[in-house]
Order: sequence, then structure tokens, then C-alpha cells
Amino acid sequence: MTEPRVAFVTGATEGIGRAVAFALGRAGWRVGCCARTAERVAALEGDLVAQGIAAAGVVADVGQERDVRDAVAAVAARLGPIDTLVNNAGVLVAKPFLELSLAEWDLTMATNLRSMFLVTREVLPGMRQRGHGDIVNVASLAGRNGFVGGTAYAASKHAVLGFSKSLMLETRKDGIRVVAVCPGSVATAMLDNQPLLPANAERILRPDDVAHAILAALQLPGRALVSELDIRPTNP
Repeated sequence: MTEPRVAFVTGATEGIGRAVAFALGRAGWRVGCCARTAERVAALEGDLVAQGIAAAGVVADVGQERDVRDAVAAVAARLGPIDTLVNNAGVLVAKPFLELSLAEWDLTMATNLRSMFLVTREVLPGMRQRGHGDIVNVASLAGRNGFVGGTAYAASKHAVLGFSKSLMLETRKDGIRVVAVCPGSVATAMLDNQPLLPANAERILRPDDVAHAILAALQLPGRALVSELDIRPTNP
């Protein structure tokens, strides 16, 4: 009998992360999820369990090495070894460059880039030992194009793409697939109160759209790899 797959989703309590947690859970994955707010993590775990999904929520700042180490260990202890990682945690600070503070720059890099390094480093050895695994890095179309007010965010997402491409080439021989997912604008709280990024909420993507695309990529036969996936609104 094949053991159930175990996923770990960062930034999981809202938006794309929450949608991915439910999509994977409904498809048979056990789902570990983390975020920084204890109440939201507990609520998400309860919502997943209520739908019959085996779930483990942990509180962690994935930009901090010790938090990452403890979170991965806690999820593995409750659900089993992690074979699917979704690096989704992210922030968006959209400001003209000269209004951008060093603290905002550092927050963007810690959340969007440093966290991906730390969590991937924590789960990759086990994947290599077992000879299989999937790592999904949620980037953005801003990883290919700049936008006004996006010096921090676009820089971080360009880096996510570079990281993903290089890691894919390094680990594919070990049976590990690395997928970079690049959504366009998605109707999440991240876009709230962003005057530099006006969007028609009726036409842009929804979190479930991105989650379904990620699930489809993960359900490909093991011999096949979608290394980069752009997701755009049909009629923005």
C-alpha cells in the first residue's frame, strides 16, 4: 500500500496558501501548514480536519532558522516525512523606490527569498534520501517583468526564479522536481490598499485558480516536470 503523500505549505492561512492546502488535502495529501499567527493557524487546521483532511498546523516565522527547523520537525512527527513543499509565504510592499525603507526591503527579502532558502534546505536532504520529492516555489509574473513601485517585490521574485531554475537542474537527477509558479494578479488580501496596483477584482485570478494549476503540475507522472508555469487572467 502506498503511503499518503505529505505536503508542507508556508504562508498557508490565507490566499494562495490556503487554497493550495485545501486542494492538496482533497486530493489525498496530508497537509502541514504554517504561518505566524497562532489563531489563524489553529483555525486553518480545524477547517482542514473538518473536511476529513489529515492536517498539522504550526506557528512559525519562516524567515527564522530555528522556527523553520522546529516547524518541519513538528509536521514530520505528526504526519510523516515531507515529500511535497510549497514555498508560498510572501509579502508585497509596493512603493516608489525613494519611499521604500530598509526595514521594508529586508522584510520583503526575508519573507519572499530567505524563507524559501531555509525551508528548502530543511526538507531537501530527506527528499534526496528517499529518492523523490516536489518543491513548488510561488514566484510571480513580476519575476519576469518590473512594475512601478515594485523594486523590492520584483527583485525578490526575480531571485525566486533564478533559485528555482538552478535548484531544478541540480536536483532533477535525484528524482526531485522543482516547479516555479508565476501567477499574475490574484484577488487576495495582498492587493488590498495598493494604490500603485489597481486591479479589477472580477477579472483577475482567484487563489483556487493557482491552487488547481499547482495540483495539476504535481499530479503529472514522475517522469514529467513542469519547471515553470505562468498563470494569467484570460481577459484582464
